[in-house]
Amino acid sequence: MPQVKPTALRFYGSFNVVVAGITIVNSSQCHLKFDSCQGVMVHDVTISSPENSLNTDGIHLQNSKDGGLGLVQDERFSNIQVSEVQTPIIIDQFYCDERTCSNQTSAVAVSGVQYENIRGTFTIKPVHFACSDSSPCSGITLTGVQLRPVQIPHYRLNDPFCWQAFGELYTPTVPPIACLHLGKPAGNNLQSYHDLC
Repeated sequence: MPQVKPTALRFYGSFNVVVAGITIVNSSQCHLKFDSCQGVMVHDVTISSPENSLNTDGIHLQNSKDGGLGLVQDERFSNIQVSEVQTPIIIDQFYCDERTCSNQTSAVAVSGVQYENIRGTFTIKPVHFACSDSSPCSGITLTGVQLRPVQIPHYRLNDPFCWQAFGELYTPTVPPIACLHLGKPAGNNLQSYHDLC
């Protein structure tokens, strides 16, 4: 199927996965994908892809069923170096890769996502947390995040973006991520499902 670009490394329906000490260069699609997995730990991974690649997804977490129900919980991204990445840190509960997308009100619940020692450069926006009104993201923590802008012609730099994203900054970030709501969302919208990632 030549129209389908391959993912360099994909784990599907896996439990207690540890990915460490590998380098992935110039994948045609996502570099590293976890689909319907539980108990995932990723550390000391190098992902390299030119900024003008057709797709530069580094680590792609995917776990959807029946329109996007599920739970992403207790994930940690640590010791990651990025270079000239459009948006290095993204949680997007409204993601749609089609030309026309309907506005989704239900979303995979996201909680307990840790970003530790994420450093490097970006070309558009350092952080994009777009969470659902009905299922806000909670427990997002950032420690040692230092992302500096790189001016590229015809690119417009944007500030960090947060919508319904709650958590804590354990250390000051570069640039400052003032849009993250401190604490927890009002009410507990997290749900529990058997298919965790």
